[in-house]
Amino acid sequence: MSDSSEKQAWGPLWIMRPGGPRPVGGYSLPSVLWSSPAARWYLGGGISLLWVFSAGTDIVRAAGSAGSAALGLALLAVYAFAFLIATPINWTIPRRHRAISILVVLALSFTLWPWLGWGICGLWTYVGVLIATAVFPWRVTWISIFGLAGLALLFDVIDSGWNADVLWVPAIIASISLMMAAFMRSIDSLNRMRMAQREVERLAAERERGRVARDIHDILGHSLTVITVKTELAGRLVDVDPARAKTELAEVEALARGALADVRATVAGFRGVSVSGELAAARVALAAVDIALDAPATTDAVAPEHRELAGWVVREGVTNVVRHAKAHRCRIRLEPGRVAVEDDGVGAVASAEGSGTGLSGLRERVDAAGGRLSIGRSDLGGFRLEVTL
Repeated sequence: MSDSSEKQAWGPLWIMRPGGPRPVGGYSLPSVLWSSPAARWYLGGGISLLWVFSAGTDIVRAAGSAGSAALGLALLAVYAFAFLIATPINWTIPRRHRAISILVVLALSFTLWPWLGWGICGLWTYVGVLIATAVFPWRVTWISIFGLAGLALLFDVIDSGWNADVLWVPAIIASISLMMAAFMRSIDSLNRMRMAQREVERLAAERERGRVARDIHDILGHSLTVITVKTELAGRLVDVDPARAKTELAEVEALARGALADVRATVAGFRGVSVSGELAAARVALAAVDIALDAPATTDAVAPEHRELAGWVVREGVTNVVRHAKAHRCRIRLEPGRVAVEDDGVGAVASAEGSGTGLSGLRERVDAAGGRLSIGRSDLGGFRLEVTL
């Protein structure tokens, strides 16, 4: 997945991986500070900074000179700037380190003590918002926010004494911060859900690619093996028996067209395999290489729900016999709960060569159906491929 698609998947505002060491989109300092999600945060945070004008008015009123007022307003601007960049910075650092930026902003509020005195607690609503956007565990969030509100209450009581008005600032800090924390967790949950959805989509695409690759291998492996055998036979017959050579070439053409149609259908996801069709194809393929076939006349013994899988077993088994076994006889057994393909060929060589993509793909199909695949030596002296269902 590309960086751009990952950023988009995580929504318009929140790009921090929950609890993770770095954001999904690959942001890092200082690039995160001018990223598009940070710009949206600056817009919302900048609007909330309208409340600092009240603190600015108090600073100008308390200043004894123009220089003192300018210094106070400059420190207030630094505080506001630190508030704006703290959250984007937290997007790039582990959760356990996010308290550092919050404490820095809290400490900056104390630089305004000469002008605001105990009233600096009126600026701590922004500190509470930073606690909320850090997405700490709920217990830590609650303790931090109510601890901050309690400290603000203490400052107000010291400044003004005990009265009903001292509850306003702590109440604003607690309510806004908790509301923001709930909002951020809603976004956090949405992002987790989007991340899970992306992972499901990725796994589904991976599974589908595997299915297509497996089916194409099985189709082309079988068809090209028969085409190769028939082409070689036609080449030997072209001078001896031109009529039969022509017949073989016609069958090669038909097989090639059929394989092409199967590949197209497989890519489209509509191809089906039946054991009866594969048994008929096995008779043709084995006859082309002069291998005698011992197989049942019908496929009635196979349960309807297992006939597609049985077809794949017959196809893979016969393909291996034609390719590797150097056999004279092939036996196919179709029984309730059991499908087996055996030969009297080289056995161990066939087993070693047949343990590649074809058998791996077949094993995946068998496992998905809850069956068991086994390979070994046949009592005919060659290779045995057996699936129990």
